[in-house]
Amino acid sequence: MAEREPSAHQFTLDDALGFDTPAASFMDLEVPDYAYMFGFLQADGHLQQGPGQKGRLTVEINVRDIEILRAFQRLTPYNSTISERTRDTNFSEAHHSATWSLCSLEARTRINQLGLPYGRKSKKIAPPRVEFSRRDYLRGVIDADGSVGYTSQGFPFISLTTASTAVGVYLCRYARMLTGAERLIKRNTRDEIYNISYEKEPAMQLAADLYYPGCLSLERKQMKAEALASWVRPAGMKVSPKRRWKEWEDQILLDLCSPTAAAEALGRTVQSCNLRHWRLRNGQVPLPSTKQ
Repeated sequence: MAEREPSAHQFTLDDALGFDTPAASFMDLEVPDYAYMFGFLQADGHLQQGPGQKGRLTVEINVRDIEILRAFQRLTPYNSTISERTRDTNFSEAHHSATWSLCSLEARTRINQLGLPYGRKSKKIAPPRVEFSRRDYLRGVIDADGSVGYTSQGFPFISLTTASTAVGVYLCRYARMLTGAERLIKRNTRDEIYNISYEKEPAMQLAADLYYPGCLSLERKQMKAEALASWVRPAGMKVSPKRRWKEWEDQILLDLCSPTAAAEALGRTVQSCNLRHWRLRNGQVPLPSTKQ
């Protein structure tokens, strides 16, 4: 494996060109930029614990996105570095990457307490338990582990690949409230990862909400999100009407205790009944009055 020595630039507050971030407000997740930064760190960051109080937070990404690391540097009132390296990987020869590194114990402790575990964390991460800016947090997660653009058929889409049940469920809940689109997440059999995707109008609505003008984001994904707004549904392409669940339908679904049988009885799809049954059993929607 070929590798060149990394180059690094030491960052201090004097380098911030007047940008002043008090340590007391560092990672206040009600601030949109910090909510975004935390979502990105949860998805693409790594907290490594060393002997004693030593340790390091690192984020390594393709060098094309180095500007987001510089933004993280400006937002962080502690010394940090950005380095670059070129190496051969299983996916690319001469892969050029950039890494942001932060060693401060105070900063690491704050980020860890908010919900970024040390070591392997892909299945452990979850939305913060403190007040936070929801759409900015989700945009950070999607910038790190998601995709935005057009499908091969020319339809707008926005997607997220995650191993975290909590993050996957949160995105589905947020998107349902915003767009009405229902998703029932399920790990794929190959690598037990959730692949959550929205297309057409729901994708346009979600992208417009998450990637609003002036937000902190990866520039290339911001541009793709903005490009989705130009899509127009082709003439003749039908829109499936949304059918609301009624209390008596919930009652039948619970009585039959079989999404397949309920689908036949109610004239709905098995997928729709399966999703509704899961929501009823897990308290995602209220039970019919006779079951409470």
